[in-house]
This record gives sequence, C-alpha cells and structure tokens, in this order.
Amino acid sequence: MTTEMPNNRSPHGLRNDCLSYEAVIAQSIVLMSPSLIPSTILSLIFASAGNGTWLSFIIGMVGLLFVSFNINQFACRSASPGSLYSYIIKGLGSHVGVFCAWALLLGYLFGAMVGLCAFAIFSQKLLGDIGLTTHALTLFILVTVAACYVAFKDIRFTKILLVVQGVCLALILLLCLIILVKKGFVIDWNQLSLQGATPGGITMGLVLVILSFAGFDSATALGDEAKNPLKTIPRAVTQSIIFCAIFYMITTYIVVLGFSGTNENLGKIETPLNFLAHQIGLDFLGVLISIAFLLTLFVSICGAINFTSRIFLSMSLHGWFHHSLGKTHDTNLTPHNAIALSGFIILIIPSVFKVYGYDTFELQNYFGIICSFGFLVMYILVSIAAPVYLFQLNKLKPIDVLFAILAVSFMILPFIGIIGIPGSSLFPVPDFPQNILPYLVLMYFMTGFGWFLFQKKRYPKIVENMNNSIEEIHTRFSDEENL
Repeated sequence: MTTEMPNNRSPHGLRNDCLSYEAVIAQSIVLMSPSLIPSTILSLIFASAGNGTWLSFIIGMVGLLFVSFNINQFACRSASPGSLYSYIIKGLGSHVGVFCAWALLLGYLFGAMVGLCAFAIFSQKLLGDIGLTTHALTLFILVTVAACYVAFKDIRFTKILLVVQGVCLALILLLCLIILVKKGFVIDWNQLSLQGATPGGITMGLVLVILSFAGFDSATALGDEAKNPLKTIPRAVTQSIIFCAIFYMITTYIVVLGFSGTNENLGKIETPLNFLAHQIGLDFLGVLISIAFLLTLFVSICGAINFTSRIFLSMSLHGWFHHSLGKTHDTNLTPHNAIALSGFIILIIPSVFKVYGYDTFELQNYFGIICSFGFLVMYILVSIAAPVYLFQLNKLKPIDVLFAILAVSFMILPFIGIIGIPGSSLFPVPDFPQNILPYLVLMYFMTGFGWFLFQKKRYPKIVENMNNSIEEIHTRFSDEENL
C-alpha cells in the first residue's frame, strides 16, 4: 500500500509552491547581504583597488549581468533545488556538473564563514563599547545554532529577513547622505581619475567584488518552493544584481570620499561606517547601523544554510552522499539533516583557525578569496553550458554565443587578480599566504572529483540515475510550458 504525497510536498520532499516573487528575490538579496560591503568588505577591496574600487564594482556588475543571462537560459525552462548544479549537468554532462556542485558548496559555505567572522568583529566592538568582552568562538556557536534553527523551521521566513536587510540599508544610505552633505556634494576627482590605482589592484579587487554579488543566483535553488518558478526565478536573478549594484555604486563613492582628508587608511579599518559616523559626531547612528548589520549578517547566514542544504539534498538524492541527507522533516518540510551538516561545516572551520590564534579580520579576507573561487568556477561553467544547452534545443542564436564569451571573459579577470602573473608588475603574484590559496582550492576540487569517481565505481548507475532525474525535471517543465 502506497502513501499519497501531501499536496504541499514537492517531489523532492520540500514545501511546494509557497514562495511569492518577493520571497524569491528576498532569498537572493538576503544571501548577497549588500550591507556587508560598505560595513566591512569595502575596506578589503579598497586595500587592493584603491581609488579604482568603483571601477572594480562596475566591471563585476557587467560581467555578472552576462552570467545572469546565461543562468536564465536554464531558469526560464526548468527549476529544481539543484540550482546551477542541475543546469550544468543538463548542458555539459554529469562529470562537469560534479565541479559545479563542489563549487556551489565552496562558494556558499565559505561565504557564510565570511559573514560569521564579520558578526564576531562587530559584536565584539559593540560589546567592548559598553565594557563587555566575549570570545569569537562563543559568538560563532550562538549564531550558527540560531541560524540552523531558523532554516530548519520554515523557508518562508525569507520575507521577514528581507525587511531586516532593508532597515539596515536605509540606515547606511542615511549616513552616506549626511556625509555627502557635510562634504558639500563635492566631486572626488581622485576616484574618477583612478589616482594611484593599478590594473593589478583593480583586478585583485574584483575577487572580493564577485563575493559582493555572490548569492544573486541562490533563487535558482528554490525551484520547488517558488510560485511560478519559470518567471519569478529569472526575474530575481537579474534584478537582484541591478539593485545591489546601484547600492554599491552609491555607498562606495561616498565612503571613499568620506575618508579623504582624514589620517586613516580605509584599507586598514575593520568598521569603516562606525569610523565615519564618529567623524561627523553621530556615534549613535554608527551603533544603530552595527546592530542592524548584525541582524543582516545573521539572516545572510540563514540564507546560506538554506541554499547549501538544498544542494546537499540534491546531491544525496543523486547518490553522492548518504541517503539521510536527502530526507526532509515531516512537519516543517525542510532538509533538516542537510541543514545540520551545513551548519556544522560553517562553524567548525573558522573555529579551528581561531583556536590556533588567527585574527578574525584576516580570516574574513582568506575565506572571501576562497569562496570567490567557488563562484568564479560555477559562473564560468554555467556560461559555457548555456549555449551548449540551447544548441541541444535547436534554439541557439549568435547573441547567446556572444553573451557566453563575454561572461567567461569577465570571470577570468578575477582569476588573474588572485593568481597573478610571475614577474609582472601590473599583475603581481600575491604574498603569502594568499599565494597558496589557489593550490588549496585545486586540492579541494580534485578531492571532490575523486569522491565522485569512487561513488561511481561503487554504484555504476549513479550517472544514469542523475541524468534521468535532471531530464525528468526538464521534461516536466517543458510539458507544462507547452500546455
């Protein structure tokens, strides 16, 4: 006797058809956490790009808009929790899809670790201002456990999380407006003329700029849960990039302008907005921004756990991992085991480094570079897969090939910035330990691919089952589209 599937349960066991367009784009914006950039990451970007920081953002935005065009070639035709992983399997096959799956996990897990480090930095500063101290490890544990609980309870919390993000963005824009008024709306010719900026610095800045936009594609993991996914997901993918790009352009220009005339170097300040608020005598506004920012960091970590747990779920259903990761909670309809695994990984890695005495601000930089590798790999792969997929459908046009070439070209630039060119003064090889990060990432991908080959040998039908599962999804949506 078989048990019928509940009406609100998708074929993958998730809550079906429950998220509106607002909730879908909320997932992307919450995971991008745009308030993270002016609050802390901007300092790291400025340390490399200097007065060319704004140009790094423009290059990154243009490149990712080309990437979004390629992603949407898939998103407007099919939807599943597998995100870009399932897209690339459809376009380039399971063996290439393996690299995308591991890239997705690398990008979003380490991106969450960046948020975790930022949370510890801001919390310790706020508590220090009132005479209290706490260890970063304590904060790591509290935040991760709480984020896992929210992710476990209900995916529909994303709309509430977007409101929290909106409050923080409004406070940051208010501070920027006050700074601009104080400066007399002057034009910063140092920025516009790229004074002191170098091509190598701008391309190195692109590495963390990719991190700034990372998450725009996360809506693609809501294929089961989104209402009208073939329309809402593509819209969310593109519009989240445009929204955050506008915010980054405004805040980057004003924050860099705000530091002009001071004795401090933006590239060495952990909390630039607090510094600027103090400079203009509005410390209370800096405190409000910090509190709101802590909430947005929390929700971005929730978003990362939501996303990675669905990738683990898809990989488990395809036979990569133990079947328990493919189960969903009977009541909440969330992948509870995969959520627990995501939270454990996000917590354990930064905790181990803290035990060995690493500085939290430095860890934030290293984790940011590592996760950028993950995003770059998957954006390049999906951009190559898109024209191949369209060719299979007999729908390939010259403009599709052009957009794929442009997307790949733009994504290669940050790779040059990370690795450098030996002997080049324009694109120098980074100093230790950043120069070894590419090799660690390469080892990670080799290990992941080795695990896939091991599972393939144990279960020879794993590739066939994976392809059949992806094909079933695409066929289902093609049938619906033709009705």
